[in-house]
Amino acid sequence: MKIALVGFGKMGHMIKTSAENFGHEVVATVDVFAKDASVLVPAGDYEAVAKAVKDADPDGIIEFTHPDSVMGDIKALLPLGIPMVVGTTGWNDKKEEVAAMAAECNGVVMTSANFSIGVNMLYKIIEEAARLANEYPEYDMSVFEAHHNQKADSPSGTALDIAKHLLKTFTRKETIVTETMHSRPDPKELHVASMRCGAIPGTHTVFFDSSADTIEITHRARSREGFANGAVHSLERLVAGVKNGSLAKGALYGMDDLFN
Repeated sequence: MKIALVGFGKMGHMIKTSAENFGHEVVATVDVFAKDASVLVPAGDYEAVAKAVKDADPDGIIEFTHPDSVMGDIKALLPLGIPMVVGTTGWNDKKEEVAAMAAECNGVVMTSANFSIGVNMLYKIIEEAARLANEYPEYDMSVFEAHHNQKADSPSGTALDIAKHLLKTFTRKETIVTETMHSRPDPKELHVASMRCGAIPGTHTVFFDSSADTIEITHRARSREGFANGAVHSLERLVAGVKNGSLAKGALYGMDDLFN
């Protein structure tokens, strides 16, 4: 498979390595700042991004840039009709808009707050744990996440996805609260707390707590390799699904659509 990478920072370099390790060819690396990118584009020039990708004629695209530029990239790249995986987070409130754009231009895009296969295993584990804890009213529940001090968004998209998975089966919680609490939480509120410090690569913990005991379920990333591998595997499945007809064009897909 021929892959174009939009965004060639630390994560883009790791994705390139993963793609080549899996036998794929990276035909373009597009970036604003990276001097070793195959194509340098002016900041905010999304038409130049689209042209660079189109000229490379890839089978698929992986976008990993910054929350400030992700929507510009998506709007420029979707009309190309090339299956695209978006790894940038911080645009959850735009997903309905992106789904509508994909339907309008018959584009294909897939996104996830975290492409790590381990994190997606975590989602399934915590849903089951929440279902069990929901049967016992003495158990409360919360989420904590920590990342490096260069991360642009807070809370992490993964933490918000964890919270949404928990609410599927823990029916005593109804709303997600991410702000600092200055009073006792409402029992129906699920508190998601964040910390940014040093070079922490990513830690997410779900707490089930009672007066008798505490249960902690934690995913701790050793590096970003798991994310890079998962992004490449996601593109593999997205491209294959479009080719064999199991996935339709004109849609926004998530990890659950590709990894059942």
